[in-house]
Amino acid sequence: MPNPVLDAILAELDGARTVIDTGCGRGTLARALGKRGFDVTGIDPQMEMIELARAGAPGARFDVASAARLPYPDQSFDAAVFLNSLHHIPVAEMEGALREAVRVTRRGGRIVVVEPLAEGPLFEVLRPVDDETEVRAKAQAVMDRTSFPRLTDVRFERVTTYADEAAFTASLIAGDPGRAEAMAAQADTLRGLLARHARHGPEGFALSQPMRLRSFAA
Repeated sequence: MPNPVLDAILAELDGARTVIDTGCGRGTLARALGKRGFDVTGIDPQMEMIELARAGAPGARFDVASAARLPYPDQSFDAAVFLNSLHHIPVAEMEGALREAVRVTRRGGRIVVVEPLAEGPLFEVLRPVDDETEVRAKAQAVMDRTSFPRLTDVRFERVTTYADEAAFTASLIAGDPGRAEAMAAQADTLRGLLARHARHGPEGFALSQPMRLRSFAA
């Protein structure tokens, strides 16, 4: 199945071998990159996520660390990737996280940032239980004002298909267990929003999310 997010990242990593996955979560990107021959190091501030990542991508290295205080020497990696993670970093640390990514990336390497925008069907469905309008805008603003040389700026759609409402709920709670209580309380609202925004088909229903990829030279 086509994966426009992964394809866009791979296009940016042409020529790279060592990659730091900043905010690696469960290690999904690290696993995908490892299968394609990259030497991946992932960091996340949450030990539970690091444990899941280690189990899912045993060929990669994972460390508990803050994106704004990376425990690696200067120019340790060929490239750095933030996938859906910059907006999860505390706003006061977002700029520092980009500076740290540049510090640990070799000269001539790339910093690749992929962020969901505060728009689109999936965003509208999720907004009643997890409204990220402000933090997503803050992440874009940090990139707007950074002085690092800009290489790429593209938008594309990420489309996710869910078998049914239960699969949709399970997927979102797996991504952030803190959503469970709010999703249960807003079940009727979510059902109505799904009926309005989802594209239904024989395999279930699909929701699209506009994404923006920007890359910068280290």
